[in-house]
Amino acid sequence: MSEAVLDFEYSARAQEFRARVAEFMERYILPYNAQWHAEVAAGRYPLTLIDDLKALARDEGLWNLCLPALRDDEPGTRLSNLDYAPVAEVMGRVHWASEVFNCSAPDSGNMELLQLFATPAQRERWLKPLLEGEIRSCFAMSEPDVASSDATNIQTSIRREGDEYVINGRKWFITGVNHPNCRLIIVLGRMEGACDDPHRCHSMVLVPLDTPGVEVVRNIPLMHYHAPEGHCELVFRDVRVPAENLLGEEGAGFAMAQARLGPGRVHHSMRCIGQCELALELMRERALERRVFGKYLYKHANVADWIAQSRLEIDQARLLVLQAAWQLDKYGNAAARTAVSAIKVVTAQLQTRVLDRAMQIFGAMGLSPDTPLSYLWTWGRAMRILDGPDEVHLRVVARAEFAKAREMHGTTAPYFPLSPENRR
Repeated sequence: MSEAVLDFEYSARAQEFRARVAEFMERYILPYNAQWHAEVAAGRYPLTLIDDLKALARDEGLWNLCLPALRDDEPGTRLSNLDYAPVAEVMGRVHWASEVFNCSAPDSGNMELLQLFATPAQRERWLKPLLEGEIRSCFAMSEPDVASSDATNIQTSIRREGDEYVINGRKWFITGVNHPNCRLIIVLGRMEGACDDPHRCHSMVLVPLDTPGVEVVRNIPLMHYHAPEGHCELVFRDVRVPAENLLGEEGAGFAMAQARLGPGRVHHSMRCIGQCELALELMRERALERRVFGKYLYKHANVADWIAQSRLEIDQARLLVLQAAWQLDKYGNAAARTAVSAIKVVTAQLQTRVLDRAMQIFGAMGLSPDTPLSYLWTWGRAMRILDGPDEVHLRVVARAEFAKAREMHGTTAPYFPLSPENRR
């Protein structure tokens, strides 16, 4: 794949939707950004505002942009991952904007899961209203008592009793639970009983949020910020759901979770790049207007270097993400796994670097809510842990490199010494 000739000039379709989304955000989203924040600060989810904007977006054909595998009878645009990536970058400039286009996490990944594995009845009950934007959902994987970056550690138990599954366990940092329209939890848990293969021990079950035994314990703040949609702790106490709520097959939960992650990480990464572009724009303007020690900021070498370095790093990261999106479209999730891990590391670290420079250029204002910089920095720092910590993704990349080395040397051993000839 790395030897292929890649052309990342945006297609005519990508350019069209990128321009249309940018215009929509300029007309409708930016003018209401202050209202969104005011309602959240007052402890209310701005549902009426969001619903009105969603109706406008759908009327303009800007709907389900992130789902390339829609059926003919399902609403949306069927953009490829490569075509959607530059559109996601534009959405990312306002962190809540993706919901307006029905493209926000975790729904985007959950809809993909349901597209791949849901039965006809499950599609009708859950996928259809998600595609219509009528409900929201969450994905319950991580747990407080184990290192959830290794999904084989998950301990929440799923037990078959007759025509039901019984679920017990505790989950946390579950995004979206507090959204007023959240109706569905996709729960990843361990099947009770003996299991020889740690990658075949887990299953996914569809659990309505209002099922008896489901308790929302708290909305956990991230860096002291309570997200209005929630990053919640949940407890499942003898939660019973019908056996037909199993998603896919028993024991296939780990593989299904892997299938869910590729496109979503492209979405996250491009939104991060959009936020970095916004920070760079603010840096440039600040450097041109603010004087210190007798000259404008841009005339100080360190400030000019920060701006130049940010431009180089943003452009490099964008190309890497576009390459990952291209691999997803051409070869599928499994083949693109290393590229997807790479972009998750690169863009999360990029965001904290670029936002940190911008905050430094703005001084005390950069720490305040008078700019979006401190909030966006917080999100970038969280992304280095959320959706898999940096170390896990670096491990994926390193393993791919070692596999190449073993192939070159004709060995499958975990370690092989270099020959005297190779040392030269």
